[in-house]
Order: sequence, then structure tokens, then C-alpha cells
Amino acid sequence: MSQRRPRSRWQGDVHDGVAAWTGSVPEDPVQAGPEADPEAVARKILLDQLTGQARSRKQLADKMAAKDVPVEIAEALLDRFEEVGLVDDEAFARAWIASRQPGKGLAGRALAQELRRKGIDEELVREAVAEIDPADEEAAARVLVRKKMRSMRALDTVTATRRLVGMLARKGYSSGMAFAVVREELGSDLEPDQS
Repeated sequence: MSQRRPRSRWQGDVHDGVAAWTGSVPEDPVQAGPEADPEAVARKILLDQLTGQARSRKQLADKMAAKDVPVEIAEALLDRFEEVGLVDDEAFARAWIASRQPGKGLAGRALAQELRRKGIDEELVREAVAEIDPADEEAAARVLVRKKMRSMRALDTVTATRRLVGMLARKGYSSGMAFAVVREELGSDLEPDQS
């Protein structure tokens, strides 16, 4: 007969330090039913949401609201999580840009829109987007254009230009940068009879 190990009071990957300051929580307060302590439920929701990836304060507040956590409990816990550094919208914004700008080739304007949708304060959005190096943004635009050009070899220059500029616009690039990059990239790829 095998011995069962006692289950931890925490579900998921939560550090012992977090457990120490958050207090005692039932094994799974979300499943515990109506008699569960709302604060314990909210704590469990927050810790589950923060396991594996950072989230904005608004995303966490929305998740707790969807689970009917009282607003005053949600706000108090979010404040506490901010105090200990588990919720940090400034760090979230920087990390979001660091992952999305090179990976998806998004321009600052598109990244700013994404951050606003995630509830990041406008000042924090401006600060984070201002840290994007314009040279990196242009390099990302060139990579996108070169990749897309491979499938446009049979198109005339006007059609290819329109499609490439449209693609860059959807990624948040200004029309000035989009046209400049496309013109330069297509210029190196033009047929000899096109001038």
C-alpha cells in the first residue's frame, strides 16, 4: 500500500515567501463553495494568475471581478501585492514591449494600444514606448518587409508597395516609416526595366 503525501495548502508554483505573508488558505478555496472566505478565494485567484507570467493590475482586477470577489477585498489584495512587488504595471509594460517588439515586429504605436487595453496607465505607456530604440523599430520593419516580399515576387511594384505598407500600418508603423522602408527594400529588388 502506497503512502500518500499530504497536499500543500497551495496549488501551483507559489514560492514559500509568498505563502508566509499571505496567510493560511484552504486547499482550494475556489472549489470550496459559498462558505469559502472571499479573501482566500481572491488570494488564490491572484496567485494562480501570476504563476507563469506577469499580469497588469487591471487584468487581475478583472479576473477577480469575474469571480465575484468584492471590490474592497480585491483592491486591498492588489495593493498588498503591489507593495511586495508581485504586481508592477511599470515592469509589466517594459517586459511586454521587450517580448512583443522584436518577436512580433510591432511598432511603438501598436504596443501602446496593447498596453492600454491591458489597463496600463497612460504615463507608464508613454514611458515604456519611449524606451524603444527607433533603429530597432526600423530594423524590425525591414525584417517584416523582407519576409513578406518573398511571397510577392510576381506582383508589380505598385501592388507590392501597397500591400507591404498596409502590413506595416497594421503593425503600428507610421506611414512615413512604412513608405521609406518599403521603397528602400523594393528598390533593391526591382527589375532592371523598372526605375
